[in-house]
Amino acid sequence: MKEKTLEKKKKRLVFRSVMLAAMVGLIAFAIISNLNDDKSVVAKGEEAPDFELKKFGSDETIALSDLRGKGVMINFWATYCEPCKDEMPYMEEVYPKYKEKGVEILAINLDTSDLVVQRFLDKYGLSFPILHDKNGQVMDQYNVGQIPSTLFINPDGEVENHVVGPLTLEKLEGYLNEITPEA
Repeated sequence: MKEKTLEKKKKRLVFRSVMLAAMVGLIAFAIISNLNDDKSVVAKGEEAPDFELKKFGSDETIALSDLRGKGVMINFWATYCEPCKDEMPYMEEVYPKYKEKGVEILAINLDTSDLVVQRFLDKYGLSFPILHDKNGQVMDQYNVGQIPSTLFINPDGEVENHVVGPLTLEKLEGYLNEITPEA
């Protein structure tokens, strides 16, 4: 009888040790994840990190550093994002006017399928550059979580504003005016 009780105690001790180790592991994982999540998107006033991505459907690449001296709007989006679809026509509407004023709109797509993106572009007839961040490296570099997510960068390469969520035409024009280079 004593052996069975001793065996039960050993099993309980092993079980409790395993559970304790698992809980410590989960707590460590939560702390590390939380520290990584605390890194916010590039903050207002900071220099926007440089990147270089291929323009969708061509071999041409665009680097953010090549646009120094212009205002730049960077919009992170995907075809499966309904609010992204809603704001694309507004971006298309204002693009010609602001391009003339020295502002560039870069729409960074996060889809993995070229076919899905091409269908989207055919449907919406977008004229501003669509860059493909297939592996999510630029999204990670800017620590973007939710989409649509848009950064407005002034001609000096500094982040003026960051907007999470869809933009209305009125808000879009307001932010673009803030990053328009002075004539």
